[in-house]
Amino acid sequence: MDNYKKDYQLVKRWDLRFKRIATIMDPSENKTSSWVESRLKQYLTQIEKELNREDDFAFVDNLMRYSKGFWKGLFTFYDYPLLPRTNNDLELFFRRTKVRHRRITGSRTWNRYIVRHGENIVFVENVKNEQDGLQKIRNATYSGYKKEVSKWDSRIHEHTKQRRFKQDPNAYLNNIESKWNRHN
Repeated sequence: MDNYKKDYQLVKRWDLRFKRIATIMDPSENKTSSWVESRLKQYLTQIEKELNREDDFAFVDNLMRYSKGFWKGLFTFYDYPLLPRTNNDLELFFRRTKVRHRRITGSRTWNRYIVRHGENIVFVENVKNEQDGLQKIRNATYSGYKKEVSKWDSRIHEHTKQRRFKQDPNAYLNNIESKWNRHN
């Protein structure tokens, strides 16, 4: 057991830093993204100063590279609580959405559902209850609604053309040729 005492002390020393980072990043209604980002930046600088032994170099280097890689977007959910905090939360959201879709349609694939409804899936799935949904609809402006309908129609139109071409390329191309001939 004595062979691992030094390694154990080292890992224990690093673990304290992870626990402190977790405390800083723990969600709370009082925390904003700017506060957490600032506090974490200060703490990472402190870690770089404190962990200066040769044994610490790999840990500090790895921690700084990972932090830098995930920094952008890491703090957004503090200001927007409806955003998933982690990728796991996002995966659970997709799983729940997929299960509901399967329950409603009986279809195991939901590719068409995603293509057809796109980002609007989020609006449907994020409604807490009927009253919440009605309130969100009431808050929408008519001009905003028309703009979204236009974008949706454009996306659906493109998808419809692709589907028609895949189903019967000759019929699709003949239809385009006949439209061309009528206009010329």
